[in-house]
Amino acid sequence: MTGCVVLVTADRRSGELASALTRRGATVRHAPALSIVPHEHDEELLAHTRELLDAPPDIVVITTGIGFRGWVEAADAAGLADQLVQVLAGARVIARGPKAHGAIQAAGLQADWVAESETSAEILDLLLAEGVTDQVIAVQHHGAGADGLDTELAAAGAQVRSLVVYRWGPPPDPVALKLSVIAAADGEIDAAVFTSAPGAAAWLAEMDAQGVGAEIVARVQSGTMVVAAVGPVTAKPLQDRGIQPIVPDRGRLGALVRALVNHYEQAQTSAVQTTAGRLQVRRTVALLDDHVLPVSPSGLEVLRVLVEAGGEVVTRAQVLSVLPGDSTDPHAAEVAIARLREAMGHKGVVKTVVKRGYRLTTT
Repeated sequence: MTGCVVLVTADRRSGELASALTRRGATVRHAPALSIVPHEHDEELLAHTRELLDAPPDIVVITTGIGFRGWVEAADAAGLADQLVQVLAGARVIARGPKAHGAIQAAGLQADWVAESETSAEILDLLLAEGVTDQVIAVQHHGAGADGLDTELAAAGAQVRSLVVYRWGPPPDPVALKLSVIAAADGEIDAAVFTSAPGAAAWLAEMDAQGVGAEIVARVQSGTMVVAAVGPVTAKPLQDRGIQPIVPDRGRLGALVRALVNHYEQAQTSAVQTTAGRLQVRRTVALLDDHVLPVSPSGLEVLRVLVEAGGEVVTRAQVLSVLPGDSTDPHAAEVAIARLREAMGHKGVVKTVVKRGYRLTTT
């Protein structure tokens, strides 16, 4: 990912995500779209936990591993952990995916059923098929809600107790958020990664607030900017706006990074196979067989024009049009091409077509 500027919009685990991207050559820009209110300071969570201890549930749905661990930690800080675990042990425990299942096991409990698809829809289908009338169901979820799970269960006759383990707050740096959407619209961001649906929605809202929605959607649809989402739930707000993100098979940060890296490895950037190797022109660098070429900014623009032509002839006037200034001297184009050949180390890659211009030798 050398030469790629990647925007990280997450607050939680942003350092881990940034490190993984940096190790793969990316330049990371951080602008969290939302902040997270720590669970141990959330009095509403503790109040609902006490209510649950006084009236134990029949079924408990755990939607996130980190959320469940945070719930137990918050209960422990209030001296309620032992009681909470005891109450959960007496209920039917359902996990939304392996991560939630692992957190349940770490607390010394056993999940009675696991949704391997990691979706609330699978849990809803199971419970509605079994019938939930008059069942007391506790649903642990994140600050954005439970993807409609709690409301659907309530509509089917269940008594639902919702427990929000962490809540979304305003962005920690509103100026950084504002500048990130403007940079994306201006072409300064090559890829943006999202790890939560609320974060994606908040970033889109800022995009609209700055009046740059059309520009960003156009960049993504043209392929000049890539968007990646950790899972289908996170992807939905983006898809609703006409932005189709890359989504890994598994909802993990590592899988998200690998999916983004694979995107670039599979030449979905501007690239062409030349006689000297595979040539990619990114926003700030050019790569020949994954090696960065020592080309100047003006040389990079000339090379971009040649790559976009795909082996067809580029006129001297076209070369001059991307060089600084407004020169019409053919010699300036010749000098620029000569410098480009020297930087590439393969003079035959850019050929002169007599009386017409220049072209890349492609295979």
